[in-house]
Amino acid sequence: MIRDLLLVMLTSAAPISELRGGIPLGVALGLQPALVFVLAVIANMAVFWPGRLALVFCARKVFCRIPYFDVYLDRVQRRGQPKVQKYGFLGLVFIVALPLPITGAYTGTVLSWLLGLNWMRSFISISVGIVIAGIIVMLATMGVISIATVG
Repeated sequence: MIRDLLLVMLTSAAPISELRGGIPLGVALGLQPALVFVLAVIANMAVFWPGRLALVFCARKVFCRIPYFDVYLDRVQRRGQPKVQKYGFLGLVFIVALPLPITGAYTGTVLSWLLGLNWMRSFISISVGIVIAGIIVMLATMGVISIATVG
């Protein structure tokens, strides 16, 4: 049981699978869905802190040595500013909430750092997006909704 719970948490924190893998795995292992949901969401939210700190560290110690990286980062922030002003932190919630490939906590964390967004507001937005994605994935896993149809 403990091994299964840890497996759900590790899968939910992994970059490729995130909640899309952790929740169905936990349900398939026969764990209680509410417990699976809570553990998967917490594990996925926990990704923000080491991710953000790693980006800040790399920017100070590694990226600064790459020629023109600061120019690139400036350009990304300038180009992203109109979208940030238009959609605000709801845009970040939406990007994280979509349970599709290349969306989720990792993408949200990188985007918030690239665009120079406030880290606390980013964490709240990403957390809300994770909860929404978790609900969608849990409903799909339980057969309540259908995300995609075949045929």
